[in-house]
Amino acid sequence: MTAHSDLTAETTHPVGLSIRGGTKVYPGTVALKDVDFDLRMGAVNVLVGENGAGKSTMMKIISGVEQLTSGEVRMDGEVVHLSSTDDAERHGIGIVFQELNLFPNLSVADNIFMAHEKTRGRIDIDSAAQHAETRALMQRLEHDIAPDTLVGDLKVGQQQIVEIAKSLARNARILILDEPTSALSSTEVEILFRVIDELKAEGVGIVYISHRLEELIRVGDYITVLRDGVITGAQSMEGVDIPWIVRNMIGDSSKDFAKEIEHPFGAEALRVENIRLPDSSGGFVVDGVSLSLREGEILGIYGLMGAGRTELLECIMGRHQHAAGEVHVSGRKMRKPSVSDRISHGLALIPEDRKHDGLVQILSIRENMTLSSLGAITRGGIDMDLGAERTRVADFVKRMVIKIASPEHQVSALSGGNQQKVVISKALMTGPRVLLMDEPSRGIDIGAKAEVFRVMRQLAADGLGIVFVTSDLEEVMSLSDRIIVMAEGRITGEFSHETATETALVTASAPRGAEGKEK
Repeated sequence: MTAHSDLTAETTHPVGLSIRGGTKVYPGTVALKDVDFDLRMGAVNVLVGENGAGKSTMMKIISGVEQLTSGEVRMDGEVVHLSSTDDAERHGIGIVFQELNLFPNLSVADNIFMAHEKTRGRIDIDSAAQHAETRALMQRLEHDIAPDTLVGDLKVGQQQIVEIAKSLARNARILILDEPTSALSSTEVEILFRVIDELKAEGVGIVYISHRLEELIRVGDYITVLRDGVITGAQSMEGVDIPWIVRNMIGDSSKDFAKEIEHPFGAEALRVENIRLPDSSGGFVVDGVSLSLREGEILGIYGLMGAGRTELLECIMGRHQHAAGEVHVSGRKMRKPSVSDRISHGLALIPEDRKHDGLVQILSIRENMTLSSLGAITRGGIDMDLGAERTRVADFVKRMVIKIASPEHQVSALSGGNQQKVVISKALMTGPRVLLMDEPSRGIDIGAKAEVFRVMRQLAADGLGIVFVTSDLEEVMSLSDRIIVMAEGRITGEFSHETATETALVTASAPRGAEGKEK
């Protein structure tokens, strides 16, 4: 920035929090190296970097989850010691984590006011007041979610809205948003951006982390880029474009999307006929869906949140006992809706929510990777062959380019992108004929995304059939051999790689009666 723009920034957007000489060391790795960071108030401070670059570590330090090994944190020029999340909250700092921290067995209102309950005379909880404020927050976020709805009954995108509402209820003066749009539809993203504009006008300092680069350019006022724990670029967003961000993220050697590997398709790998899954209101979440997939083919399923895409994959995988319809794998009809049975017949699922459905957070990376294929590393079905297990894990760590210090470390210590690669490795270890992938690039940066997509293309070239769900137009058009669009539980469009256009996909994804409305 020029001297003039520096002065303008100090006047318009004063520094509310800064890190000086920040270093954070974990066993086997240095997550942050002598970092200097300024968070400006009344502005969106964009933070970007590949998975493992140090973004989440820096945010955990600001929010009191972790403490610096060396260096200091300052607020309004004064050194502060944020030794806990309570400490950070007392200083007006709130955070919406990428991995949601909600109680699924409690209501929306209870989650929003957890540990901050509204009381009558400090004796009992004022449920009416909590419900009223919850309704106001949902109205502000333009969502019709009842305060007494159990969080466990909400979709991931709706849970993300609740997490955002929880931070808004704290009236934080500094708000950290870690991948806030990863599970949101385009309409919900627009709502979030309007709320961000309101918060900026109120003087709130926002840290915004996302792997969606176009989003960063649109919403950001200032940008900081991290690579391997070091800040490689920091300035106002003036003049910043995607090539600038990518260059600072990964250096001069840009990592492109996966390139198609030409190969012929084989026999039918999967056939689904008239899948129907009823909902609690008498309708259907999945309503008469039929599709087929050939060996070596990548079939993309595009649609908005609530279209029934996730539920379709769950039905194929045998998760819903009351689902109707037929599933055939390599010509063989599946007799019963059982996940273990479907795995044994060659189906594998990469779930949308890797934290809760894909990983056991207290187990090691090694244990998570082999969890679905223990039969392949046992002798006589009794004793585990630990040597064979270590060899298999080492092979997949190399194959998937997973950044780890040791496979014995807890999987929870990994960045989001590396956790996703562990989930994918776990599925591949079962030797599937068909791989079902629900939002496989959710929370993954541009480099990790390219690595995952190259693996998908190579697997397809080796004869694996792949069905993947995504809300990303660029992804579905770049990677798919064929695209199906879903809306309101039904297939509303089917396109070849050659005939698919963004306009056609968005039009087909619109719920009935919603054509012409803002998406």
